[in-house]
Amino acid sequence: MVFKKLLGALGVGGPSVDTVLQPGPALPGGPLSGEVRLRGGGSDVTVDRISLLLVARVEREGQEEEDEGTVVLERFTVGGGFRLAEEADHTVPFTVTLPWETPITELHGQHLGPVLGIRTELEIAGARDKGDLDALAVGPLPAQEAVLEAFGQLGYAFRSADLELGHIRGTGQQLPCYQEIEILPPPGHAHAVNEIEVTFIAAPGGLEVVIEADKRAGLFSEGHDTVHRFTASHHAAPQTDWNAQVDAWLKEVIAGHEAHGAPSSYGDEHGDRHRSGPGAGAVVAGVAAGVAVGVVGGMVAAEVVDEIGDAFEGEEDEESEDEG
Repeated sequence: MVFKKLLGALGVGGPSVDTVLQPGPALPGGPLSGEVRLRGGGSDVTVDRISLLLVARVEREGQEEEDEGTVVLERFTVGGGFRLAEEADHTVPFTVTLPWETPITELHGQHLGPVLGIRTELEIAGARDKGDLDALAVGPLPAQEAVLEAFGQLGYAFRSADLELGHIRGTGQQLPCYQEIEILPPPGHAHAVNEIEVTFIAAPGGLEVVIEADKRAGLFSEGHDTVHRFTASHHAAPQTDWNAQVDAWLKEVIAGHEAHGAPSSYGDEHGDRHRSGPGAGAVVAGVAAGVAVGVVGGMVAAEVVDEIGDAFEGEEDEESEDEG
């Protein structure tokens, strides 16, 4: 979906901008290509800079309530320093590289929940305005996909996925937020844990997999969280027995600190992280037409396109009120 806007900072008759992304999902750490299409307004102007902002809707949690806000994950300069004539058309092609930690928004065509976008900003005569906003789809890296598939094959069920503002201590996290994928255990493990939360911290050298188990309270003990970190190689993904690997990870997580819960290693920027979401309780394991469906086989796709526009436009309204 493309949202065209006139540059309000330049007044009525200013230039318009339309950014078109290459079709299909991008990958973390991979290229994102497209073009910025400009059309001149009622007078000649000099375009000083064209910027693309990778933005995300994240949850900001407090002690009593939580809300959502927009966070800029990365900023790219893709053009500028040219004259745009009155009512003239000008196209700027671009290719940028997404951060390795870019959250995953879809798997096998099913939307996971996080909302990402590319916002285009123009700088003209000292004025800067948000000229265009486009939804961004990001698929998983091979190792990420393999881990999620293994969860599904082992009987785990997708619950929800969201973006949390904050940092996970002890990891190489670079972005100001991280993605949590919440997964429900199969009946055989339901007596031990309420849910499993998986976070991927990707980097050029490999993948950190943070797994947190929200353990059930026993008769003489309180429920607690256990957090474990594992690593995976991008290059070894095709040769790895991921069902066996993930099963070993889960056994370590569930068995670890049975008598005394390990303190959570998540940052103090937020409070309780456990919540429900769209698609809760969806059955995910199975095989369809001979192809392993994996962790998203039964997910309910959200009304993604409309929600993306509504979410970011709501943020823009708040910013306009603040500026006023």
